[in-house]
This record gives sequence, C-alpha cells and structure tokens, in this order.
Amino acid sequence: MQGLREKCGIFGVFAPGEDVARLTFFGLHALQHRGQESAGIATTDGRKLNIFAEMGLVAQVFDEDTLAGLPGHAAIGHTRYSTTGSSVQCNAQPFLIKGALGELAIAHNGNVVNADVMRVDLESRGTRFETTTDTEVLGHLLAEAAPSNWQDGFTTMMRRAVGAYSLVILSKEALYAVRDPLGIRPLCIGRLNGHGWVFASETCALDHLGADFVREVAPGEVVRVDEHGLTSTFPLGDPAADQALCLFEFIYFARPDSKLDGQLLHPVRMRMGARLSEEHPVDADLVIGVPDSATAAAIGYAAASGIPYAEGLVKNRYVGRTFIQPDQRLRERGVQLKYNPLREVIQGKRVIVVDDSIVRGTTTPRVVKMLRDAGATEVHMRITSPPITHPCFYGVDMATRGELIAANMDVDAIRDHIGADSLGYLSLEATVDATGLGGGRHCTACFSGVYPSEVPLQFDKFALESEASRPDHEIPMVAAAPATVPLTAR
Repeated sequence: MQGLREKCGIFGVFAPGEDVARLTFFGLHALQHRGQESAGIATTDGRKLNIFAEMGLVAQVFDEDTLAGLPGHAAIGHTRYSTTGSSVQCNAQPFLIKGALGELAIAHNGNVVNADVMRVDLESRGTRFETTTDTEVLGHLLAEAAPSNWQDGFTTMMRRAVGAYSLVILSKEALYAVRDPLGIRPLCIGRLNGHGWVFASETCALDHLGADFVREVAPGEVVRVDEHGLTSTFPLGDPAADQALCLFEFIYFARPDSKLDGQLLHPVRMRMGARLSEEHPVDADLVIGVPDSATAAAIGYAAASGIPYAEGLVKNRYVGRTFIQPDQRLRERGVQLKYNPLREVIQGKRVIVVDDSIVRGTTTPRVVKMLRDAGATEVHMRITSPPITHPCFYGVDMATRGELIAANMDVDAIRDHIGADSLGYLSLEATVDATGLGGGRHCTACFSGVYPSEVPLQFDKFALESEASRPDHEIPMVAAAPATVPLTAR
C-alpha cells in the first residue's frame, strides 16, 4: 500500500457482569491497523459516563490503572487516523456531548462531507465546539435534535448528514450502533457469552474476544442495546436498495481474517491476484507480494499463473507506529526502514511484484529500485486494484486529485516513472467480481469518479479548524453518481 491512510476503528460492548473496559481494550487492539494516532474508551455504569482518551497506540494509552478507572456494564472505544481535523489531543475520541436527554459519548468511523455547513448552523444557535472534527458535529446534531427521545435525534441527524458514518454511541442507559444509509463503512454485531452484545468495525475483533458473529448493522439502521435486549429501527424508512460499501475495504483496509458482507477477505484477495494473472500475464521466475496487504493476492497470482511464490520482502511492522521520528538521512531511506529484500531469493530472478495500489507514486519507485539493487534482473509490477484517479471524501485520507499519479499519467507513463519493466492494474470489473458480491454494492468513486452521494468540489480535512475557513453559506456540492465528477485539485 503506497500512500493510503487507514481510517478509524470503533468498538462497543454491552455486557453486564463483564469487565467491559478490558473487553474494549482488546477489541481496539484487534482494530489497531485502522488507526494509530489516538485511542479512547468510554463506559457507563447506569449513573455516569467515564471517558479516557489520549494520543498513541492502544497499548500506550491504556494500562491496568486506567482500565480500572473505567467501571460499568457497557463501553465504546475508538482508535483513530484523522480524516477530518488534526491529529491532536482534543480530537481523540470518544467525545462527551451534553444534551437535553443527558450526556452521550460518541465514536465515529467515516467522514461527513457537509459537516462544516452543519457546524455553522449549530454555532449560530449557540452550540459551542471543543474539537475540530465532524464527529462532534454529529454528536451535537443528535443531542440537540432529541429534546424528548433519541429516535427523533437519529432521524434528524441521518436526514441532514451526508457521507459516511458508522457510529457507536453510549448514553447512561443504552448502547447504540448506527450506520449511514449507504453503508459505506463496515460495522458488525456479535453475541458474547450468550448474554452480551458486541459491535465492531471488523469481525476479527469479535474473533479475538470469542464472540459469535450475528450479522452486520444494515445500512440506515440504528441498533439499541439496553437491559431489555436488542432492538432495531430504520429512522429513514426501509433500507435503500442502493448500497456503497467501500471497495478498498476488500482490497486493503480490513484485515484478511475479517468478513465483509459474508465474504472472508483472504480468499477475496487471492481471487483478485488470480484475476490479475489472467489480465496481465508475464513470463517470470517468481512472484512476491508487498507485505502484508498484498500477500494473499500474490499467492493467488502465483497459483493461477503457475509461477512460484516466494517471500522476497520482509516488513518491519513497527515502522510508522512510533513517536520517535528518524533523522533526515534515515527519512530519505524510508522504504529501507520499512522493507528489507531477501537478496538470496531475488538475485538473478525475473520478479513479479504484487501490490494493492499506487497512490502518489512516491514509494513504488523505491521498492522497484530496492529489488533491482538486490539483484532482480526484471521487475514487473502488478496492482490488485484499478488506477486511483479521484480522491476519497468518505473517510480515507488519500490525496488530492492533483497528487494522484493516475489522475495525471497514463499506465505507460506511470511504468516509466516507477522504473518497472511492465505495469498492470486489475480492471474495475474484475476487482468487483472478485468480492463475490456483484456490481452495484460498492463505492468505487476513487477509481471511477462516480460518487454515491453529493460531494464538495474539493475537501479540506482541516476545514473546521479556523474561523476564516468556515463558510457563511452552503458550499457548492457535486451531485451523486454522475458519469464524471469534476474535482478541483488543491
């Protein structure tokens, strides 16, 4: 993966008699790959909400003392990569919001594209904000629209919010799980020990806790769990026929041991590799994958092509997940810090390198050069996704269109830029087909430019951070799903 940033991981548990803070800690630990900037947990004991959130990895933020200070029978948790608002302490989730019905804690995965407009409206009515995130906007919108019951608040929030949001929300009495009407970000439900309920961004978090997968939260659904059990409502009516689960969840973001829409991702990625070998065959001596996200696809490519698979790159899994930054000399050798080639495997070989994407085109040339320096006689890049030509507005901190290499170069020019002997991308049709879900079930906007909802002409993740940047009127929006979406490069 070259240049894409993870989004966020959310987790919730309602389990009287269990150590819910500790369960949430381990659930977040399983979701750590989705964000490494901050982590937080909120709990309720029925009388008050307790929250602890700090910058850092889950294991850096929490210890025995902090977990002991979070009593209760229900909890929510969050691990963050910033997609709206800076990576600073005040933006660490969950957030505590006060409203007419009492306090609530909220944690969010996704991105709401009209948050700045809604924030201006809320501020005009006296709401004070303490963070610079779209999550707090959703929380205040929910709280202020629920003068007598939470259901009214959810209806108002879901009618107004445009974009992607999977939410876990905790009141003193209940735990809520919410998914936007298009289902852009994943969220699933599990059963714990026959009496508890668990919610998580990915099913792998359920597996680590020994919880049984029940189902996914449906697009447009609000699930409530309290002492009386689980109930479900659809504030905007029956689920929409159109759904738009992010295709990149299948390609890269979710762990290979997670399931999305009933599909285990490891074989999905193997199928992507196999289809890639059919669309872009090449005569070579071995197939390697860029670890870890492309490993399954490389195995699939090798099996389908009959070319042996080998582990040619070893990944240092701790690079990029530390607060000690390398000096300039080492920073310039960033790829060498992250990957180390196995010279004895690569030397004298024609190598097919399988990766999941090329975003800006800054890292791939270094990988190619590293392999050549290790003795590879030919380097053939194969990518298990189509060219990324448009930015994401739904919770992936990808790049502006002006920074996306495939928006500015054709495949031959990209091949020359990265220094490979050949370059092949998996077609969009084959990528979707490999998921096993058929067309019309995914958001493919970053590949196709066809967005499932209105999006702004351009998006600034720091738009909520200064008074000067906030609009005093509604910003121009591009309608959903045009043939081509005009985007202004920033």
